[in-house]
Amino acid sequence: MPTAAHHAPAPLAPEHGYTPTAIALHWAVALLICAAFPLGLYMQDLPLSPQKLRLVSYHKWIGVTVFVLALVRLVWRLTHPAPPLPTSVPAWQRRAAAIAHAALYALMLAVPLSGWLMSSAKGVPTVWLGLIPLPDLIGKDEGLGQALRTVHAALNYALLALVLAHVGAALKHRFVDRDEVLARMLPGGRR
Repeated sequence: MPTAAHHAPAPLAPEHGYTPTAIALHWAVALLICAAFPLGLYMQDLPLSPQKLRLVSYHKWIGVTVFVLALVRLVWRLTHPAPPLPTSVPAWQRRAAAIAHAALYALMLAVPLSGWLMSSAKGVPTVWLGLIPLPDLIGKDEGLGQALRTVHAALNYALLALVLAHVGAALKHRFVDRDEVLARMLPGGRR
C-alpha cells in the first residue's frame, strides 16, 4: 500500500524552475495587481469624501509599490534569465510567451506611471505609504489630467486582459499539456 510520501510531488530540478526571488516578486506583484484593479473600479465613481480619499491613497500606494517591484523584477530577470521552456512547447508558443512577458513588464510599469502622471496633472500629490512624498512628474493641467485618466483606464484593461491570458496559458500548461511550466513559478517548484 503506497504511503503519503509516494504521493508527494517532487520538486523541480533547480535549472527548470525560477529562483525563489523571482517567485516571491511574481506573486507579490500578482497579489498587488489583484488588489489594485478592483479597488480602482470601486473608488472611481464614489462621491468625494474622506473614505474616497483614503481609498485613493491606498490605490496609489499599491500602484507605486507595483512600479518599484516591477523595476526590481525587471532587473532580476535581466540578471537571472528565465528557465527554458520544456522542449515540448512549440516555437510559436515560445514567441507568444516572450511577447506576452515583455508586454506584462511594460504594462506593470506603464499603468502605475500613468496614474502618477494623472495625479500630477490633477494637482493631487502622491505620498507613498503616507510617508514619502513623490515629486509631481508634470505640472497641473486639468485637461491633461482627464486625458491621462482615460489612458490609465485603458492601460489597466489591457493589463487585465493580458493577466487573464497569462493565467489561462498557465492553466492550459498544467491541465491540458500536463507539463512543468506552471510548476516553475510555484513556491517550492512543486508539480
